[in-house]
Amino acid sequence: MPSDSSSQTNSIVVDAMGSDNAPYSEIEGVVQAVREFPLKAIIVGREELIRKVLRQHDVRGLPIRIVDASEVITMDEPVSTAARKKKDSSLHVACRLIREGQAHGLVSAGNTGAIMAISKLVMGMLESVDRPALAAVLPTKNGACVLIDVGANVDCKPHQMVQFAIMGHIYSKCILRKSKPSVGLMSIGEEQSKGNELTKEVYKILSNSNLHFVGNVEGRDVYDGKTDVIVCDGFTGNVALKISEGLIEVALTLLKEELSRNWTSKVGALLAHQSFRALKRKLDYTEYGGAPLLGVRGVTIICHGSSNANAIKNAMRVANEFCAMKVNERIEKEISSFSIG
Repeated sequence: MPSDSSSQTNSIVVDAMGSDNAPYSEIEGVVQAVREFPLKAIIVGREELIRKVLRQHDVRGLPIRIVDASEVITMDEPVSTAARKKKDSSLHVACRLIREGQAHGLVSAGNTGAIMAISKLVMGMLESVDRPALAAVLPTKNGACVLIDVGANVDCKPHQMVQFAIMGHIYSKCILRKSKPSVGLMSIGEEQSKGNELTKEVYKILSNSNLHFVGNVEGRDVYDGKTDVIVCDGFTGNVALKISEGLIEVALTLLKEELSRNWTSKVGALLAHQSFRALKRKLDYTEYGGAPLLGVRGVTIICHGSSNANAIKNAMRVANEFCAMKVNERIEKEISSFSIG
């Protein structure tokens, strides 16, 4: 495996065949990223198509390499088929490049289940991690928080959720620059007695750990900014994430409709234009660079299928920062030395 190092220019491999608008969003995002950030890019997919789209951009002198992959994994394809049979898919080829040391991080807006399965199968797991966890970065009143897990593990054991807490803590510290991240446990009430048997057991472990554990948090606390990391099982996290995404989209749509309803609201919207733009940007998922799959032996950033070029660009930025901050090495060290009491 390649070693993460801030002294080298990291190569980020992008699965060009994953998004709803593939490969156009991916290629435009790659071009923006290599112009803006100190990284190299490898685009994996159907080479002839990639070259055709790249000709629409001025890429002279840019550190972009193309690697051909003859197969494509679709969004509705069964994970077992994608992982075991399509060995020349863009995802398989991209993960092999990381395993062989030719690349340091993967960005894909493809089939989430396939990305997780192939990352784990080809790159392997960190020795100290039992299961990988998918983390989402959400906007809050005080910046952003990490919600983990948001779909990789529907059923969890207590020690696995404790590992999620540690990985979320490190990600918040390294990527979101939180000096002492607070960790909360998603439950149905703030009291220690609230929740199911799983959350009660996790609460006991975290409350006696060296993490900055602040106790239970409820769904309404996700966006208040009081907690930097919120831990939950993948079922709960995925439901919370999808509700949040839907609510934000509806709220922005309704706001736009109200601001254009009559001439007085249009004048008010014009006067508050800059504020509304700032709000929209803060709520825009494309600014946060996708969801990292923490615990795999490599760097995997998973984007929405509807990702545009800005989302791909920022996912590449996050993957590069992940490498530079040696996040995987820190996860290994923290989990191996985790202490209670």
